[in-house]
Order: sequence, then C-alpha cells, then structure tokens
Amino acid sequence: MRNIVVEESKFLDVEELDVEMVERKGLGHPDYICDAVAEAVSVGLSKYYEENFGKILHHNVDKVLLVGGQSNPRFGGGEVLQPIYILVSGRLTTEVRTAGGVEPVPFGSIILDSTKRWIKENFRFLNPDVHVIVDYKVGRGSADLRAIVEAETAVPLANDTSVGLSFAPLSPLERLVLETERLLNSREFKTKYPMVGEDVKVMGLRNGKKISLTVAAAMISSLIRDAGEYWAAKEQVAEEVRRLAEKIVPGREVEVYVNTGDIREKNVVYLTVTGTSSEHGDDGATGRGNRVNGLITPFRPMSMEATAGKNPVSHVGKVYNVVARAIANSIYERLRDRGVSTVYVSLLSQIGKPIDMPHMANIKLKMAKGAPLTLDIRREAESIADEELANIRRYTAKIVRGEVELF
Repeated sequence: MRNIVVEESKFLDVEELDVEMVERKGLGHPDYICDAVAEAVSVGLSKYYEENFGKILHHNVDKVLLVGGQSNPRFGGGEVLQPIYILVSGRLTTEVRTAGGVEPVPFGSIILDSTKRWIKENFRFLNPDVHVIVDYKVGRGSADLRAIVEAETAVPLANDTSVGLSFAPLSPLERLVLETERLLNSREFKTKYPMVGEDVKVMGLRNGKKISLTVAAAMISSLIRDAGEYWAAKEQVAEEVRRLAEKIVPGREVEVYVNTGDIREKNVVYLTVTGTSSEHGDDGATGRGNRVNGLITPFRPMSMEATAGKNPVSHVGKVYNVVARAIANSIYERLRDRGVSTVYVSLLSQIGKPIDMPHMANIKLKMAKGAPLTLDIRREAESIADEELANIRRYTAKIVRGEVELF
C-alpha cells in the first residue's frame, strides 16, 4: 500500500488574500535560457543513451550558468561586442562497458549540439555561432548514484531524497501572467510585432480586485528607427496585453506597465541587438526561474528543485514535480463539481527506494464554502494519486519527447 494521506487544506485560497503576486520569466530571460539549455542537453544525452545502449543512463546536468556579454544597441542597428558565455556543468555517464570493450560517449558534441540547436530554434536574432560561447565542465557520477540509477529493478529507484510539489487550478492572476508571456512570445505576435524580442518577463500583482502587470520586453534595436517608434511599440505591447486581460479576467481593472526602467527625458530605453538581456551583462542560472507550472508563485507552496537537466528516469527532483502537477490537475478536474476548489500535492522520496512508492504522498483539498470533505471524496483523491504513481514510468518518455512542461 502506498503511503497516501488526504486531508483538508487549512490554506486560504490565494483569491481570498488581499494581495497576490506572481511572476513568469519568459523564453529569452537568462534564467529561462539556462533551464532550457540544461533540459536540451539532458534530452540529447537521454536519446543517445537509449539509441546506443538501450536505456537512459545516469546524468544530471542541472547546473548551467550564463554569464552575460556586452553589446552596443542603437536605433536602427547595433552589435554584440562580447559574446554570451554559457557553462554546462554536472555529472553524466562518459563511457559504457560493453561486450566489445569500453565505448566512450561523445558527451562534448552532444552538449554543444543540443545547446546551439535550442538557441537556433527559439531566437530570431541570437546567433549561437557568433554571439554565444558554449563551454562545459562535467564529470562522472559517483559510484553509489550510478548504481541506483542503473539498477536492474522493475521500478527505478529514487536517486535523491527530495520533495515534489504542485497545485491546481491556477488563479486568474496566475493564468493571466502565464498567458501574457505566451502571447508576447507567440509566432503570431512576432509576425505582427517583430521588434519585440524574446526576453519577456511578466510580474503580476493583485491588490484586492485591482490587477497590475509589469512587463519587461526587450526590443530589437535594428527594427526600431527612433525613439518615436520605440514608444509606439511599447504602447502596442500594452494594448495587446490589455486585450488579453479582457478575455482572461473580464470585468477586472487591469493596469499594464511596459519597460518601466525607461527614462524618456534621457533617452534611456530597453534596446537589445539579439532580443535578450543576456547580451549585456544580465546573468542566469538553472533553477532560478519558473516551476513546473511555468510560474514563480511566492504565495503558494513551492519546490526549490530545478526540474531542468535532471535525468528523467529516477531523479525525483524532476519526476515528482511533474507527477505532483498531474495528480493535482486530475483531482481538481474530477472533483471540482463536488466542491473541491484547490488541490495541493506533495510527494516525498527516499533515496534508493522505488519511485512509485513515495515515503509520503500528501494531498490537501480545499473545499468550497459549505461543501464537506466526505470519505468518498478522500477515497477518490487517493485513488487518483495511486493510479498516477502506479504509472509513473510513463512520464520518462513524455519528458524526453518534450510533452511535459517543466518551466
């Protein structure tokens, strides 16, 4: 029997609080780049291990550092003076003993190819061969961790003692912050407003019923001829966000601020050559960005784990966060009509134990006013969690195929 405890949540729903704050670091943010590079490298390694050795071998490349470069953006042009430096660090399987002898893994090529491919696929003006230096410092994992990950067991063994957390559903402010960044970085938006770069960060504040969104949007210097065009572009961004807000939070008062660091009188504006602040001194690191729901939610329980870059087989810092989100979403969708308003899920592992048997699976259910937490609701929530945990191995393939949101 799995150790699953279902209880009534004593947390206030965030909508019951007077103040709520939510953040999303978008596609071109230095921290997002580090998460994405770490995950791209993990996927590249996983596919190589599977294709050549029949299974995903031990690796954790969840320590990526980005050191910002230097640039000289100006209206109508600009250039990168010093490239961005990305360092991929971690532990991985560097060689495999086979029947034919010891076979080396071309991990250096995998790291470089995976990183540059991700940049090419996600940026329009950042050239990974010109504007970025990719480096790596990796080593073999310890013998005990390799043995745990590669143990021939029916269910993978957890290679860490850690907690995975998630919740459902998103609040209106959380949905608005998430969808605002997705809108500004959508293909359709870039076609309509190509001058808006990929580095978009959205900070949401709700004070009572009033919402304010502070948007930082890097502008492409070569596509903006003068200050007039820049200020017009800012207003276009703000207007598109206001339209989105009317759909997601209809009837709410929403203020939108774009690039509030600009100083019009001194002609200080947020211009970039490549579309990311990484080009001029803004640094990044894996794990400082969004959680598995794509948001940073300081008014909710949050995991401190970096999901990106960890192996997708047995590293509970990745797998448990993903599964916790799946459990929370499933319970909410199936039980909301019976009064469940919010679901919080926490999964605790023990290193060396089967990942489908957490040390504790704690489910907290917030009930709508007047709705009782009945025994039937508790049992169904427990059944949903039990089913997801029993099928936990399916998430490995989903993660490698890119079907699961990680940040």
